[in-house]
Amino acid sequence: MALFAVALMWPAGTVMWWEAWVVIDLWTVFGIVMTLYLARNDPALLAERMKLLPLQKDQKAWDKVMMSFFTVAGFGLYITPGFDVIRYNWSTPLPVWIEIIAMLLHLPFFWLLLWVMRENTYLSQVVKIDDKRGHKVITTGPYALVRHPMYIVVIVLLFVMPVALGSRFSLILSLFLTVLLIVRTYFEDRTLHEELDGYSEYAKQTPYRLIPGVW
Repeated sequence: MALFAVALMWPAGTVMWWEAWVVIDLWTVFGIVMTLYLARNDPALLAERMKLLPLQKDQKAWDKVMMSFFTVAGFGLYITPGFDVIRYNWSTPLPVWIEIIAMLLHLPFFWLLLWVMRENTYLSQVVKIDDKRGHKVITTGPYALVRHPMYIVVIVLLFVMPVALGSRFSLILSLFLTVLLIVRTYFEDRTLHEELDGYSEYAKQTPYRLIPGVW
């Protein structure tokens, strides 16, 4: 979280930025809650989620390439708002009431993220079949509605964070990252169909990837 704070504040050139402090506080509290919950209920998943680099030995080669792009663009999403809103004023800041709505929207999607983690102990940051932990298909909770609930949560957070900071310019990166994630769901789905027992049957029962009734 300290690095996250630096990534937001350094480009701004000031710590006098209340929106950034609210966003930092939101993510810090969520990080603490998530860590405490997983430490008590699923330490194996906590260990998996705490791996710093998005590159692992048993990760699919295509995912290494995709996550490299995602990591670079994701870092750009952290540093751009400070340049945009505070230092250089590249775009007109969003109205404060919109920023506040975006801040509040973090809360239900943090809750959804915890729900996904509670249901899926195999929720790795990378695409792989975790044979060491007996990887199996998860069909409960949000996985009864869509096959990739984590992605829709992340996509929403990719947009509400820069909006909470008032940055219109950052939404270009949010859109790029969203496209990457949508493409990733295609390749991940194909991998799971080919390598995870029972996934094809699950996909027939749960036909939607991200949005129930839509896609």
